[in-house]
Amino acid sequence: MSTPMFASAGQDPRVNPPACGSERDTLLGFLAYQRQTLEAKCAGLDHVAMSSRAVPPSTLSLLGLVRHLTDVERFWVRSNLLGQPDPPLYWHEDGRDTDFEHPEATEALVRRSWKAWRKETAFSDAALIQEPLELRVGVALHGEVSVRWIITHLVEEYSRHNGHADLLRESIDGVVGE
Repeated sequence: MSTPMFASAGQDPRVNPPACGSERDTLLGFLAYQRQTLEAKCAGLDHVAMSSRAVPPSTLSLLGLVRHLTDVERFWVRSNLLGQPDPPLYWHEDGRDTDFEHPEATEALVRRSWKAWRKETAFSDAALIQEPLELRVGVALHGEVSVRWIITHLVEEYSRHNGHADLLRESIDGVVGE
């Protein structure tokens, strides 16, 4: 029998999306749920566990996922939806994506990474709750997309990477779950 992700079902910190809410409330509810799932999969881990890589030569780690999803939110909402010139947080000067190429993890690095993620998700929430779902913006390599599409894409990004987080967490300490 597998070790549950939470000590008991009553301890699951996630809030289910509304079953009969408005379209916006449903979309944002699923996004919040997926974000909460990422947090739950990382809960209780120290900096060593957060930076551990399960399958060499892959650089995939839970810390890398937090950093990657920070820049995903930043790219879609801050840069594209709102047109702010803020660069990604985890990119190298040569254009390489460095969210998974972090220096040796320390507790301070993990704290800074979570702080940046929380700041970016709060920024995204403030924008996504206000912009009309039908509003369209042009995004290089993607063409024209709506706010509805951006929210759906964020849900998809988190869902895919939460699957990775499942496997990473299980390899760290055997904890599995939704």
